[in-house]
Amino acid sequence: MLKYVLAVASLLLAIPQFAAAQTSPPPIKAKEYCASTGGAVQERVPEYGTNGGTPLVLAGPRDYCQYLSADGTTQIDVLLSTLVATKPSLAALAYYSQTKVNLKRCQGGPGSCYCADVGGTDSFGGISLAGGGWVLNSNVNDVLDVCVFPDLSAIDAYGLFYHAYGIIRGQNLAHKFRFPNPY
Repeated sequence: MLKYVLAVASLLLAIPQFAAAQTSPPPIKAKEYCASTGGAVQERVPEYGTNGGTPLVLAGPRDYCQYLSADGTTQIDVLLSTLVATKPSLAALAYYSQTKVNLKRCQGGPGSCYCADVGGTDSFGGISLAGGGWVLNSNVNDVLDVCVFPDLSAIDAYGLFYHAYGIIRGQNLAHKFRFPNPY
């Protein structure tokens, strides 16, 4: 009798796990997700002093997903972990909200100013003459201005700025982020 009770109990305990395994989607791998949504993965390294001389390489590389426009003339990049997050990230919410800011008081580039006004930081760009940003490993002249938020989500500062004013650079990320538009 005890064997029967234990067998039934183990079966009952296994059913929810089996059902969950049958209904839960497989985990999404970030690089594959980027490619499946029309993007290309790029490894970038943060560097300070990209406007001349020998740049200072900062923290380790990060993978970004780059989306090009159909004609290849514009792009937008988003940190892979930001792209695949299933919970809201500040970068995704900033993109979705399309918040307008007062650009008249800007110093430096509008992407950098916009980033700061929506709660991010562009620690490389802005008014620094030394320059800096996220450099493509395969092309040292390809420097991306990234807006990083307190939750460490990140997105192309200029792509974010242009989107706020109704201009799509690269592709519209509204249907690319795994976290759906809450607005």
